Amino acid sequence: MNKELIEALEILERERNISKASMLEAIEKSLLTACNNHFGRADNIHVNIDPDTGDFSVIADKTVVETVDPEEKAVQISLADARMISPNYEIGDVVQIPVESKSFGRIATTNAKNVILQKIREEERKVLYNDWYALEKDIVPGVVQRYLGKNISINLGKVDAILNESEQVKGEVFKPTERIRVYVLEVKDTPKGPRISVSRSHPDLVKRLFELEVAEVRDGTVEIKAIAREAGSRTKIAVKSNDPNVDPVGACVGLNGARVNSVVRELRGEKIDVINWDDNAAFLIENALSPAKVIFVVADEESREAQVIVPDYQLSLAIGKEGQNARLAAKLTGYKIDIKSETQARESGLFEELGLENQMEEGVYESYDADQEGYADGYGYQEGYEGEYQEGYSDYQGEYQDGYQDDYQEGNSDYQGEDMPQ
Repeated sequence: MNKELIEALEILERERNISKASMLEAIEKSLLTACNNHFGRADNIHVNIDPDTGDFSVIADKTVVETVDPEEKAVQISLADARMISPNYEIGDVVQIPVESKSFGRIATTNAKNVILQKIREEERKVLYNDWYALEKDIVPGVVQRYLGKNISINLGKVDAILNESEQVKGEVFKPTERIRVYVLEVKDTPKGPRISVSRSHPDLVKRLFELEVAEVRDGTVEIKAIAREAGSRTKIAVKSNDPNVDPVGACVGLNGARVNSVVRELRGEKIDVINWDDNAAFLIENALSPAKVIFVVADEESREAQVIVPDYQLSLAIGKEGQNARLAAKLTGYKIDIKSETQARESGLFEELGLENQMEEGVYESYDADQEGYADGYGYQEGYEGEYQEGYSDYQGEYQDGYQDDYQEGNSDYQGEDMPQ
């Protein structure tokens, strides 16, 4: 071996991220394999390689005997032959004999070569797996290759990933060579290399996209506390600021809705509602049901159930299109939410049960958000849409309000949250 070998190993380490030490180990193993094929055994062989110069030596340990057994000539040397090396050797001594690699046959050399190539492939697979395992639960860019039945093959650079039908968003159609971002769901190590499963419907895809677009989320100033998603349709996220001088909703929405619109474009028009997180469960549920106005919320933390009363004209908005707004609010908060209109609450005696009969006269709710202390703070999300973030964000905000009104049907007024985490 020589300097050219060391340079080749350094190129492998630089370009393929295969360590020089592991390759020197593979070369050592290949020489032992060649010795085993040539001599029939290699348990008495030692290989020494200088990692700086590439010089190597192969040494065979042989025991000095009076007469060599023909079946043990690989590990024995006669006393006469040993004393030709040094006259001081006696029977039972161990003599180190250099082995010339040039004496190896063609088969032994081929086997040694295969050992090195196999090691290179194993190291490449190991490096590739470690690189992608570190990216598990993160988002990566990819290029759509082709459809494999109902699944989609996505090229991620040095490796391909599979977007299974169950992880696709209903209605999304991709063309070959189209660039998309995907969420790395799972990375498995296989003999053929890492097998990567990706997703377009996972809720954390939205979280990672906000981390990518919003510096305050990325550095931890703004924290995403909860996400509820119905992929392809609507997502609600609750955000909290760790800096009193930073508005969490404003940071996520961006100037003229620039930041949230960037996420919406990546999700092919999926609606996104950003609300303020609140440690008070009642305020959180109130925020989660926005854009609907809420008269009263009673939340039971032990049973994880909540009673919500809304104005009559806000009932359809609170429930949402096919119950979507209430369903997402239940997922986001973790509460089973029962929504009633003011009229329904009065007729069922809920006002009397809660002791609100004398306080909540009909019509008072119209000014409740302005008159009640703390209400505006807990409902800052609605205020944001009306003011600073109106432009550029109100297009799809208004769209789902219309949809809620159109699709609401009588009989859905008592909503019990579905798929709510227990």
